[in-house]
Amino acid sequence: MKDLEVIHVYLRKQASNCFTLLYDRYAAKIFSKCISLLKDEALAQDATQEIFTKIFLNLSRFEEKSQFSTWVYSVTYNFCIDYLRRKNKQDIFSEDIEKAPELEDDIPDEELLQMEVRQLRTVLEKMPDGDRAILLMKYQDEMSIKDIADMLDKTESAIKMQIKRAKEKAQRLKQELFQGAY
Repeated sequence: MKDLEVIHVYLRKQASNCFTLLYDRYAAKIFSKCISLLKDEALAQDATQEIFTKIFLNLSRFEEKSQFSTWVYSVTYNFCIDYLRRKNKQDIFSEDIEKAPELEDDIPDEELLQMEVRQLRTVLEKMPDGDRAILLMKYQDEMSIKDIADMLDKTESAIKMQIKRAKEKAQRLKQELFQGAY
């Protein structure tokens, strides 16, 4: 059965096998996203359980405007970012981004893609959580600007600006950390 069929059966009958089926389909993906954002295996395991609880308590609110997997990703991402915000007490997505004019992107994608994997991991670990998350959404998860904007409830131009700034930070960090390491 497809996700939507499973969801409809679950909502009609509260069938536990439907819960199990969706859990089996998405648990590893949610855990993987949690660990990439939270950087702690035990925390990621706890978060995965909490996210599934949240998903099933709110399953009737899924409006089918996007794929179920996108909705699950959005719930996961938002849960992790909220956790990091509370933990770090920092504003990850500033309101200034919304008001910023659209600028030309000076750092081509190739700059990020040409970093050695080891260097890229190190750079991503050193980046602020919000910058790391948005770069992972764009390049690892291959989400479109529109999907990222919809998920974060931001404008597309704000997301483009945020990606541009995150790429600039990644480039600066790479130069600082690996200057002369070619």
